[in-house]
Amino acid sequence: MKVVIADDEPLARERLRGLLASIQGVEVVADAADGHEALHACAAHHPDLVLLDIAMPGIDGLEAARHLAAFEPRPAVVFCTAYDAHALSAFEAEAIDYLVKPVRPERLAAAIDRVRTFAAGRGQGASSGAPQGQQRTHLCARLRGSLRLIPIEDVHYLHAEEKYVIVHHARGEDLIEESLKSLEEEFGSRFVRIHRNCLVARHEIVELKRSPDGHVQALLRHGKQPLEVSRRCVAGLRETLKHL
Repeated sequence: MKVVIADDEPLARERLRGLLASIQGVEVVADAADGHEALHACAAHHPDLVLLDIAMPGIDGLEAARHLAAFEPRPAVVFCTAYDAHALSAFEAEAIDYLVKPVRPERLAAAIDRVRTFAAGRGQGASSGAPQGQQRTHLCARLRGSLRLIPIEDVHYLHAEEKYVIVHHARGEDLIEESLKSLEEEFGSRFVRIHRNCLVARHEIVELKRSPDGHVQALLRHGKQPLEVSRRCVAGLRETLKHL
């Protein structure tokens, strides 16, 4: 079993390494000091298990777990934290177990056994859908074995194309393997649908205009060209603009 350890405290990472060394069949392939590093380590090493602290700088453990749910193959997640206040959120993120520091050897061994059971069930076709939870602060684009994290506030619009969504953001464009529908459900307060294949950040819309051929178009603050608005979205979009 390949394991990644993510904790912003070096001593905590070292202690987990020591505990795991006594468990047969377990190999620590990387460690990380925050959620960003953890996601990169998982993209590079494809671990079976990630031991995640929750309170970490930048991307915390809960958000990292929501990103990991979209990885293929999806690693199991076990949270290791100094507090028990996040237990409900942890299990909403579909964690396999929740260990409170200082982690006891017997609890860690029991968590490893649960992960092995999870892995066996996954091999038999258990569901690996992304968990429901609070909004993420970033989108995750995977690039040839690595990844890029895109802050949500930098996203101008999202355009669906076949099985991918193109994220148009402040630093360019990236592909993500998520559905436009799921993104709308998660980020509906930030984005508005202007077409069956397009969501636009509300603050990006400057005005609506009609093209010479009669189609309504949305002009964006940072857009290189206007985006077509479908007829069924026009009325709702005009109403949205009144309240921006």
